Amino acid sequence: MQRKDRIILQKVISEIHIGEELLGNCSLNTFLSDEMRKRAVSMTVINIGELIKNVSEELRLCEPAIPWKAIAGMRDLAAHKYQTLRMEDVYNTVKTDFPALESMIERLLEE
Repeated sequence: MQRKDRIILQKVISEIHIGEELLGNCSLNTFLSDEMRKRAVSMTVINIGELIKNVSEELRLCEPAIPWKAIAGMRDLAAHKYQTLRMEDVYNTVKTDFPALESMIERLLEE
């Protein structure tokens, strides 16, 4: 793995931790009623997508199990269509997809 990719993936893990910390153990309803938290968590989604866009094509091709395009696509939605972004999707991304992504990236970094 290229050094640049390793640094990017470490930053992705850091952003995952920030998003999970911002969300905490709040319920979906609590999240939906907290504008500041919604915006902060959405920013971590944007940051992760932006980082993922900078991963080398070589690594993306070697690791097809990671949904690179979907992650970048979620970033684009959060950044460019924020007003129509379903906050339920952001919540579920952090609760479900972030832990799975972290596991995949941790595995890669251990290799």
